[in-house]
Amino acid sequence: MMSKANNNAESRVRDRRSSCPVAFTLDIIGDRWTLLVIRDLALGRSRFKEFAASPEGIPTNILSDRLERLLRQEIIVQVPAMDGSKRLAYQLTPKGTTLFPMLRAMNDWGLKWGPGPPAGFHLCNHDEAAPPPTVPTPSPARMTGNL
Repeated sequence: MMSKANNNAESRVRDRRSSCPVAFTLDIIGDRWTLLVIRDLALGRSRFKEFAASPEGIPTNILSDRLERLLRQEIIVQVPAMDGSKRLAYQLTPKGTTLFPMLRAMNDWGLKWGPGPPAGFHLCNHDEAAPPPTVPTPSPARMTGNL
């Protein structure tokens, strides 16, 4: 007889559209809004109304859906609000904070290639002192292989 843990793991693999880890990641955070919610969490926002007030203007029904998805994936958790109100706040889990390097890379790419004045963000105060990571430029031969 199969254990419940093995059955859940097999179910998750069957539910994936591909065995590619990039496709798996995109299935969770690859839409237009999810990484903006994660960005806002990284910037210290924690309440629904704060996410809804972001300049990108995420519709509240989509925001609710994205927060539920992030909760299901254990990227965020609900915590008591700091102001002591009945409403809950959201917080990144350790799994969620592992997305910071991807956010930093996207931020850096947008600063380099995006139009207009830079509007970068800092995920934490020590970023200003740290030099940007060095990313090797892939050779054409490396780009043609599997990821």
